[in-house]
Amino acid sequence: MTARLPLADAVRVRRAVTGYLRDRRGLTAATVTLAVLASLAGLVAPWAIGRMVDAVIAGGDAGTIVGLTALVAGSGVGAAVLTAVSGALVARIGQRVLARMREDTVAAAMRMPSAEIEESGRGDLLSRVGDDVAVISEVVAALLAPWVGAVLTVGLTMVGLFALDPWLAAAGLLSIPVYVFALRWYLPRAAARYAQERAAFGDRAEALVSSLEGLPTLRAYGAEERHVELVGESSCRARDISRAVVWFATAWGKWVNIAELVGLASIVVTGFVLVRTGSASVGAVTAAALYFHRLFNPLGLLVSSFDQVQSAFASLQRIVGVIGAAPAPTAGAPVSRCGDLVADAVTHRYPGTKAPVLSDVSVHLRAGETVALVGASGAGKSTLAVLLAGLAPPSQGRVTWAGAPSDRDTPLVLVTQETHVFAGPLAEDLRLARPDATDDDVVHALQAVGADWVAELPDGVRTIVGELGHHLGAEQVAQVALARALLADPAVVLLDEATAEAGSRDAIRLEDAAAAVLTGRTGLVVAHRLRQTVTADRILVMDGGWIVESGTHDELAAGDGHYARLWAAWSGARPQVRRS
Repeated sequence: MTARLPLADAVRVRRAVTGYLRDRRGLTAATVTLAVLASLAGLVAPWAIGRMVDAVIAGGDAGTIVGLTALVAGSGVGAAVLTAVSGALVARIGQRVLARMREDTVAAAMRMPSAEIEESGRGDLLSRVGDDVAVISEVVAALLAPWVGAVLTVGLTMVGLFALDPWLAAAGLLSIPVYVFALRWYLPRAAARYAQERAAFGDRAEALVSSLEGLPTLRAYGAEERHVELVGESSCRARDISRAVVWFATAWGKWVNIAELVGLASIVVTGFVLVRTGSASVGAVTAAALYFHRLFNPLGLLVSSFDQVQSAFASLQRIVGVIGAAPAPTAGAPVSRCGDLVADAVTHRYPGTKAPVLSDVSVHLRAGETVALVGASGAGKSTLAVLLAGLAPPSQGRVTWAGAPSDRDTPLVLVTQETHVFAGPLAEDLRLARPDATDDDVVHALQAVGADWVAELPDGVRTIVGELGHHLGAEQVAQVALARALLADPAVVLLDEATAEAGSRDAIRLEDAAAAVLTGRTGLVVAHRLRQTVTADRILVMDGGWIVESGTHDELAAGDGHYARLWAAWSGARPQVRRS
């Protein structure tokens, strides 16, 4: 079972939401003020109706009745207008906060170490930025404004009820034990059930994503049906958990009507006694009954939608957990473009494993130097490249640039064999490296890496590529990745088998393109073909997580170590490799 991304506790969720609201304190204050005024306006009508009843019983004049009727109508209109305006403002704040939270979640996901995402499963992250954000969005759109109004209405109505008659208010409070009993039964179970439901949705997303991404492999081994069964099993589990949650919410909702009955009946009976003893007027009892009846809708909303709010809170815990788990963005201080990239006594192991992938590795890339990294699969080459790129911190040791700890602001680009073409215009794809690049800049970068095929595209660099667009072959995708690196103009370039996906016919062209990117820069080349090591200033040979050899091509090829054996085996049946 893969480890999940962390959940935020209630304190962290409250701090996060408070922080978002603090950024909009003026709008929030105005909204709360209007919502309070709307609730106060709603208290006028029951009071006026009670006075009207007393006036009728006492044989009051028509002017008093007409005045109270106008007051009821005016308060109703005022409450409706204030409720509409405050509700619109609440929804506006909610949507703005949600948009900011969604942006922060995606930004946090972008900053998270790749190893952590892989360990927890991409389905968990996709579920958080997809399903969980959707759940919160639905609650914000449908319930946030009504909930704010309901909370204020309940609070202010109880104040009005006590101001009217404490005995009648106390009678209404007899419904509280019913609510307390229901809440004590509901709350300990709700958070766990909804968290379990959200986690099941994440497992379902992980099963679906992994099956779709591995579809060619599944077809090659005839394992499609088995993975369809796995997706079905995860879907059935999510369905069963959701069904249990629905039954749970239904059982909880039945207590609402019981509490309403207890409260209203208590007020009526108490009112009857008070009227008989002369301690209260019929109008006061009428107003108290109307006040309590006024609580039916807001209390019913609070209780009936409590499960949705619990579900949204569980989603908030997952989203804030992502935001809190990601490394904080750097301050953006100027970073030197001149310096050496150094890994000092680096040891690294992946979470959940005991054996280190790298053991006490030290690498010093001098400014302007090109170093080739050679070794068998699993030797630790790609892990070292990731650590040098600052994409993950080493378990022990440190990585520095120009004498300072290396981070994501280091002027460095890592190009791997797992390149991706983003859907959209080709020029926009390359502008990821430099947003202010012109079309001419993009064309020059592509030409520098030998991508002459751009001239043959229907709309040049504005041609739509990626999914549902113009298909690019393996060599073309690699050239796009190298052109991105060239456009970024970094001080250091790390090429992790960046040309490995190309066939033998395209290899030389791509190696020339890689050489163009490395020109004038510090470079590390994780060599897929030993042809790439010949022109390197220095070669490092890795084996089992250790650097076992270091030297120039001529020095190592003339010896009897790992590199000499690899070179002899590789070059034996090949023509002379050109050097520059």
